Amino acid sequence: MHVELRQAGSNRLLERLDLDEIPQPGRWLVVDDRSFLVLQRHHRYQLRSGRYELSSIALQVKAQKQPADARWWQGRWVIGDPSCRYNAHSPLLRCAVLPDGPCDRCAHHSTASVEP
Repeated sequence: MHVELRQAGSNRLLERLDLDEIPQPGRWLVVDDRSFLVLQRHHRYQLRSGRYELSSIALQVKAQKQPADARWWQGRWVIGDPSCRYNAHSPLLRCAVLPDGPCDRCAHHSTASVEP
């Protein structure tokens, strides 16, 4: 599939690729020695023989290296310890208390209580 990598915010074309598996938003994509976080995915269709067919996909990306403490949790990537009550459960933000981490240095790190 033809994929365009576009800079988030400016929509500037960074690169054109052919990929077999297209990453969903919230996942990292590594191209050569560069790493990107996929923020949005736009499908582009073309009318062929009276039918619309998917012709390409534009990914809105942010140049970002995948953090060492990123982990796959409940079907998505999160940064830091997802069991902490202050964790944002996001690939973009670790938490409001200590956004730059790491979690083990945070004085407020605590396990979230389970609601009955």
